[in-house]
Amino acid sequence: MDARAIAMGLAFALMWSSAFTSARIIVTDASPLFSLAMRFLISGLIGVTIAKAMGQTWHLSRGQWRATVIFGICQNALYLGLNFVAMQTIEASLAAIIAATMPLLVALASWLIFGERLKPLGIIGLIAGVLGVALIMGTRVSAGVDLFGMALCGVGVLALTLATLSLRGATSGGNFMMVVGLQMLIGSALLFVAAPLFEDIYITPTLPLALAFAYTTLVPGLIATFIWVLLLNRIGPLRAATFHFLNPVFGVTIAYFLLGERLGGLDLVGVLIVTAGILAVQLSRQPSATAKAAAAE
Repeated sequence: MDARAIAMGLAFALMWSSAFTSARIIVTDASPLFSLAMRFLISGLIGVTIAKAMGQTWHLSRGQWRATVIFGICQNALYLGLNFVAMQTIEASLAAIIAATMPLLVALASWLIFGERLKPLGIIGLIAGVLGVALIMGTRVSAGVDLFGMALCGVGVLALTLATLSLRGATSGGNFMMVVGLQMLIGSALLFVAAPLFEDIYITPTLPLALAFAYTTLVPGLIATFIWVLLLNRIGPLRAATFHFLNPVFGVTIAYFLLGERLGGLDLVGVLIVTAGILAVQLSRQPSATAKAAAAE
C-alpha cells in the first residue's frame, strides 16, 4: 500500500467519522428526518449530475437496481434515519462506536451466511469487538444512557450491515457514481414520507445548523464517497476496508474536541478493544502471500 493510498484511506475514515458530530449539531436545531431528507435530496441531485457529466447512465442492470434500492432503504432511510433520531438523546461518540461495529457484523454475516472462511485472527477479532462493545455499553447503561436511542443505533447498524452486503456485485456494470446518487434520492423520498408521520417538522435557523448541514451534505455525503471509490480502484475492497478500524477512534476524538463529550477510562479501553478487534478482522480477511501468488499464476 503506497503513501497516496494511505492518505486517501485516512481522509475517508476522518470524513466518515466526522458525520456523527455534524449530525448531532443538526438535530439540535432541526427535526432529524426532515433535515436528513433534505440532505439526501441535495446530495443525490449533485451525485446524479456528476454521474451524467462523467457519461454514466441510469440504465442499470437488474442486480444494480436491486442493490441500489436496498442500499437506499437500509443505509439512508433506516441506518442514518434512526441514527439522526437517536442523536437527539445520545451522544455522537456513542453513535459512532455502535456504527463502527459494522465491519464486525459484515464479517460475521459473511462467515455464517455466505460461508466465507474466517481465520483464527478474525475469530479473535470478533470476540474482542463484542467484549469492547459490551464494556462500553455497560458503562453507558450504568451512567443512565437513553436505552431507546441506543437501541435505535443498534437497529440502524444492522440495517447498514444488510446494505453493505447488498453491494456485492452492485458495481460490476459500472455507473458507480450514478448508483450513489440514485440510492440517496431513494432514501430522500422515503424520509420525506416518514418525516411528517413520525415527527413535528421544525427548523431553527442558526449558523451552526447551516455550517453542519452544508458540511454533512458535501463532505461525508459526496467527497468521502468519491475518495472511497478512488481507494477501491487503487487497492481493492479488502485492503480499503482495513481503514474502518480507525472509525471508533476518530469518531470519539472529533466529538470530544468539537462537542465537549467526555469519555471515561473504561470507555477509552472499550474503544481501543473495538478498534483492535476491527483491525484483526480486516487483516484476517486479507489474502495470504500464497493466495496472491496462486492468483497471479
